[in-house]
Amino acid sequence: MMRLLLTAALLASTAALPVFAHDAAPAPAAASKPVPKEDLLKPPADAAHYVVVSEAGKHGDQWRWQLPDGRTAYRWSQELRGWITEMDQVTSFAPDGTVAATTVRGVTMSGDAAEEYRVADGRATWKTANDSGEAPAGGWYIPAGGVGIAGAPMIDALAAAGDAGLSFLPSGKGHLTFADTQTIQGPNGPKTVQLAFMHGILPSPLPVWLDEKKRYFADISYISTIPAGYEGALKQLRNAQEAATAEAVAAVAKRFLTPAAKAPVLVDNVQLFDADKGEFLPARAVLAQDGKIAAIGAAGSLKAPAGTRVIDGKGKTLVPGIWDSHLHIGDDWDVLSNMANGITSFRSPGTTFDRAVEATKRRADGSLLMGEPFISVIIDKKDPLAAQGAEVVSSADEAIAAVRRVKEAGLWGVKFYTSMNPAWIAPAAAEAHKLGLHVHGHVPAGMKPSEAVAAGYDELTHLNFVVMESMPREVIDKANTRQRMEGPARFFKDVDLDAPLMKGFVADLAAKKTIVDPTIVIFEGMLTQDGGKPHPAYAPYMGIVSPVIERSAFTAGGYPLVEGYTRDDYRKSYAKMVDLVGRLHKAGVPIVAGTDGWGIELIRELEIYRQAGFTPAEAIQSATILPARVVGADQRTGSIAVGKEADMVLVDGDAATDLGALRRVVTVVSDGYVMDADELRKAAGYGGRPK
Repeated sequence: MMRLLLTAALLASTAALPVFAHDAAPAPAAASKPVPKEDLLKPPADAAHYVVVSEAGKHGDQWRWQLPDGRTAYRWSQELRGWITEMDQVTSFAPDGTVAATTVRGVTMSGDAAEEYRVADGRATWKTANDSGEAPAGGWYIPAGGVGIAGAPMIDALAAAGDAGLSFLPSGKGHLTFADTQTIQGPNGPKTVQLAFMHGILPSPLPVWLDEKKRYFADISYISTIPAGYEGALKQLRNAQEAATAEAVAAVAKRFLTPAAKAPVLVDNVQLFDADKGEFLPARAVLAQDGKIAAIGAAGSLKAPAGTRVIDGKGKTLVPGIWDSHLHIGDDWDVLSNMANGITSFRSPGTTFDRAVEATKRRADGSLLMGEPFISVIIDKKDPLAAQGAEVVSSADEAIAAVRRVKEAGLWGVKFYTSMNPAWIAPAAAEAHKLGLHVHGHVPAGMKPSEAVAAGYDELTHLNFVVMESMPREVIDKANTRQRMEGPARFFKDVDLDAPLMKGFVADLAAKKTIVDPTIVIFEGMLTQDGGKPHPAYAPYMGIVSPVIERSAFTAGGYPLVEGYTRDDYRKSYAKMVDLVGRLHKAGVPIVAGTDGWGIELIRELEIYRQAGFTPAEAIQSATILPARVVGADQRTGSIAVGKEADMVLVDGDAATDLGALRRVVTVVSDGYVMDADELRKAAGYGGRPK
């Protein structure tokens, strides 16, 4: 997920200036409201046309063309499950090919797209909705947003620069390395394209495809941008890209998954978290050997076998390997980053069959350094609003057949989505249960969460779909659009949680032991943040991940305000969501901690649970033993106990009083392999430890 979002951020990041008509003069970026769609540029018939696509179908279009005055114009029009992107961009270039000026207008999923960049008198200046700055001119400006394909000129320049690379603005330097070529079929017959990797943008190499002249061709990810007519090459290019990435990351795995790393390890004089009992135990010793927990005793009481590595745990806490219960498998660099943050197990609630099977296989053979995955496949109705990466179906019979394919692939669960026909849920869920599969997901439009539970959901995914029980019918009926966010943001502040509707619903969830995966950290970011300062989940990672990410994501503003509502209204709805999490927990509803993000948000998720009334021990249980119980793995992992698998994380500090200590990972033990977290972070491209 991290790379998916950042690929979009980067390729929506290299500059242009707007125009009201094909030949009109540009105006400054909007000061208050985004420029409406009808006032944005309209591409001419001969504009270069790119499509934004995934395996679920087409989501949008991007265009590029030349204006009469020589500037380059871009346009992006997209609807992704109700999230709207409508923007234009115009760029003028300096004699050396760098961006001389650029203006972005319109609206994105995050609100106003307005951004300005200018070079004058040797100084470069920029202004976005969230930041502004200036620096000596020289180098390529990487915008915080913009039209995706407007980043192509910078990629072209990187390809031409060779090993010398390019300097970036606001900061940084990067270069391109080249990989193998592929011959693909398109509207004009065979075409040769080449895979390349950009270095210096993100913590790890970012893939991009070039044409025969080493100029930008396409961006291939979970959502891809590719010239119209070449959509049929998506799978071929994705497979080649993933194979090249796998080769690079396999070399990293070999450095950590060595016989020496699996030698016995003794962590002595450490505070131990007993996840089974929910207790912190001072001055303990834990011995792991042959991939298992061999002994636990008082500090200084265990005799280490010859060759044992001894770690002094003074001032530290030893917790079970951390679980993220909502972490989509990204590329191989992403899962390496997750391991560096102590995530030794995770649930991926939406991964394609091919990626699920090959990643699991490579983890088993030691060529992929990844936590143990428990994978679901998304099933959605064939629809323009279908989830990207979903198995799309057109009938109840097809939904049942998709469920069977999930079982045949050896995966863990099925995740139904918001465009599903509610009438198909019960028969498909019944088949899933017959096959021993877990059933969870978003709640289909037109269906209340109580009805989804009655139809067979074992778990509700995302707190807004729990909130949906209290929403007006017009919100429920449009839950496969942005109403799934806007409805709760607008109306939940006024919902009485003590009234019969929600009080009874919470009691029913508790009685049925329906699991809830809140991902409330998402809503903190979307509902409370004004922009311009780091989201609480990301503040500890400022300065160690990427300046591009810091501008485009870490300090981004929240969800755009609906007319007539204020950010304070949204904050009140968020506060009530935190209250709801606490009530669910107090009632006995199983809560599992997940992020639906990059994994680094997980500890903030636990900190919010603490605000909701969890004890520190209960918060950590939601990311250790409870998800292990949900997936049926609690007899072998999820807690530190003799005979269980050696999945442990040593953190710097007292997690009993400071959940933030869980970010300060010192040592990761996964399947008995002992790995230095600083070295893992370095391999994943981090610039140091979280603050």
